[in-house]
Amino acid sequence: MIHSRLGKLFTVLLAGVLGGLLLALAALPAMTLYGFGLNALTAPYGGMSGDLPTPPPAQRSTLYAADGRTVITTFYEEDRTDVPLSAVAPVMRQAMVAAEDTRFYAHHGVDLRGVLRAFVANRLGGDDRQGASTLTMQYVRNVRKSDPNLTEAQRAAATETTVGRKLQEMRYAVELERKLSKDEILGRYLNIAYFGAGAYGIAAASYRYFGKRASELTLAEAALLAGLVRAPDYYDPINGDAAAAVQRRGYVLDQMVAMGVLAPADAARARGERLALRPRSTTGECVSAKPEDWGFFCDWFRQWWSTQPAFGATPADRLAALRRGGYRITASIDPDIQATAVKYANWVYDQDNPRALPIAVVQPGTGRVLALAVNRHYQAGGNPAGQENYPNTVNQLVAGGGDIEGYQAGSTFKLFTMLAALEQGMPLASGFNAPAWLMTNYPVTGRSSCGGYWCPVNSNPEWMDGYRTMWSAFGRSVNTYFAHLIERVGADQVVAMAQRLGIQFRAANDATMARTGAKAWGPFTFGVASTTPLDLANAYATVAAEGMYCAPRPVVSIIDPAGRRIAAADPDCRRALSTEVARAATDAARCPVGDQSAYQRCDGGTGLQLHAIMEGRPVAGKTGSAEDYATETAVAYTPQVAAAAIAANPDDPRDLVGKDVQAKVVVAVARTMQTALRDKPVLPFTPPNVRTAFGDTNPYAVPPAGSYGSPTDPYRRYPTDPYGYPTDPYGGAPAGTSAGVAGPPAGVDDRSPLD
Repeated sequence: MIHSRLGKLFTVLLAGVLGGLLLALAALPAMTLYGFGLNALTAPYGGMSGDLPTPPPAQRSTLYAADGRTVITTFYEEDRTDVPLSAVAPVMRQAMVAAEDTRFYAHHGVDLRGVLRAFVANRLGGDDRQGASTLTMQYVRNVRKSDPNLTEAQRAAATETTVGRKLQEMRYAVELERKLSKDEILGRYLNIAYFGAGAYGIAAASYRYFGKRASELTLAEAALLAGLVRAPDYYDPINGDAAAAVQRRGYVLDQMVAMGVLAPADAARARGERLALRPRSTTGECVSAKPEDWGFFCDWFRQWWSTQPAFGATPADRLAALRRGGYRITASIDPDIQATAVKYANWVYDQDNPRALPIAVVQPGTGRVLALAVNRHYQAGGNPAGQENYPNTVNQLVAGGGDIEGYQAGSTFKLFTMLAALEQGMPLASGFNAPAWLMTNYPVTGRSSCGGYWCPVNSNPEWMDGYRTMWSAFGRSVNTYFAHLIERVGADQVVAMAQRLGIQFRAANDATMARTGAKAWGPFTFGVASTTPLDLANAYATVAAEGMYCAPRPVVSIIDPAGRRIAAADPDCRRALSTEVARAATDAARCPVGDQSAYQRCDGGTGLQLHAIMEGRPVAGKTGSAEDYATETAVAYTPQVAAAAIAANPDDPRDLVGKDVQAKVVVAVARTMQTALRDKPVLPFTPPNVRTAFGDTNPYAVPPAGSYGSPTDPYRRYPTDPYGYPTDPYGGAPAGTSAGVAGPPAGVDDRSPLD
């Protein structure tokens, strides 16, 4: 007991001596103190520059819709958004000083009186341990413990309770105060301090606890937030001790009164206010995307970002940059187009249906993706046994990636065969008397084999068989015409064309076939390779843009915290097709969807209702059915927009969607495009020149004997011609048709899907 009393007496005496010394030092000019006092104190801890490295603190990046206002989600490691001090309510600035450093505006970085007070109080004991760190010193500590350029051990050392660490903070603090104003230091501190509940910085804290901007904080709210910094996890009123947080708020109000910045009556009123939290979730990333169905677009944006070298050397580095970089990102997703696509995806199949209708919408000429929709919740888990992708999934059903390889898109792939043929100089008028079935030179096994070779058939012989050109064969989706055509141009050339227009082979078997067996891949023209609505829409968008391929882009702009625009957001385009080839393909692609080619050569289509829904606007596209109607696809475009949808069961490809759904898929694409084109001018397609359309011969003449498409074409495999050959294939329409355009034969409903 005697020793204890003597110890306390010694402490008081020592404190008196130190106090005199410290008060004497406090009276010295700041430069003298820095040069003599702290320089001497930190000599044992040398090797340290006086300049505090201040790398930008981690800030959350925000993803907005194309309108620049609708927040989709945020990405962060630390939930933080820096704001200038002018954007912080004055009561918040005062409350923070009152809570952490009442002499902030009086000292020069190190408060020697505070050091003495804390030394005495802590040596004498008691429940309330006091610290001597000024607000400037706390800022130094926060900078060092969050510096990404330091090692984990160095960051941990920044918070160790050691004399060396405290002296480092003092030296840095004094140097900072020589270079920065008090308000600059306070602003930096408010942006880096941790306020609990995952919120770093005053902007994030204001939103997290009260759902408002930092400039809108009331006195009671500011005092509460300022009080959290001392022990954020303990005082956190959401997850910690709310009563303790309110008590701490009262302490801050008292300090403000003691400082003379707050009247006692105002403090009393604020102290009497109930705790009125309006917490906002800031969990971030795509599971928090709002609306929920935007999660698939968000997920694809994150995939895209991880491939961009501008943001780092590796995918991990790029995602870290997204979560730390404080970017303002304006996405390409259009809220109205997205809402329409979601509406019609759910109209075809509801969210509890194992079948899905993913829809993608792309802007030709930029590659900007305007919508990615599917009839699913972007959530994980809670699904029926054995069904991974409904009604909840975070798998990328629209754009592909991960476990999603895509879906067969049927005859929509005939476009690539037609493009390859046009590029090799074959005109649109290239004719062939298409039979009901055709033996090719491609070796295959299975149902489509005859004698070991691929023998495709027309799905509706009565309507499809006969003499066809690219216009009529593409319009009526004549299988044997395109089987013949891919032989002529080479299957490897067709595969290369698809890849040139952005078709990716995500399925291992498809990738192997494209790499090593493309020359023998005749069935490729029927869309047997898996694809996604996004790849397909963008391939057709390339034709819409008259041959300019633009890599799919989920963004319109990316702005860094300094206000600089990042070039990675700009369109990435290259010429993939000649203008004439693209125009010619479009002229034929008007046939399937009920439009008419510039040369009046369309005589039937498989998705005629699309043009009617588009109210006469020039439109091109194609429908497609996989074998046994396992999937149904529709893709369409105008000069301003392209859209694609594929009906499929992502979990079970053996679940055949059936041909009856194709008409609804066409409607879903048409209605989505209608919204995309609302208030946009009606733009015509530019016709191809006569040579591209008809070649060097008289476009109205019968092909000469032995030429491509004539009855004696050497590539035909029939000794006789059982189907006849018209003397003038471009003559008047058959009896019973209208407007000079041949329709299906009697008894065939031209409103039903025919592919």
